[in-house]
Amino acid sequence: MKNVLVAFLGAAALAGCQHRPAATVSTPPGPPVAPAAGAAATEAGARAAIGRYLQGQPNAALYVLDSARTADLGAYWQVLVPRTDWARRMPNRAAFEVDKQTGAVKNLLVK
Repeated sequence: MKNVLVAFLGAAALAGCQHRPAATVSTPPGPPVAPAAGAAATEAGARAAIGRYLQGQPNAALYVLDSARTADLGAYWQVLVPRTDWARRMPNRAAFEVDKQTGAVKNLLVK
């Protein structure tokens, strides 16, 4: 009986040491760019593209699009949009990049 118990514990210990690869399902990450309808050649077009992009976000009510600032950076617009939950925080604006030719919006990291 004692030998059977020792053999069982030894087998369990050896089975625990074996490497078992985890079965993971890898899905490719979604593109960070959301295509907008039409080009954004002007500031107004860039703001409209940001508005369309934010409508699809779950926290769209936090953005104050009327107070957004735009900067022309050549091939794209950089749009800084204030957030209501970042009122006493620096930076207090979310940054987005809008491609002038396609109108595609990309969320930027803010430091």
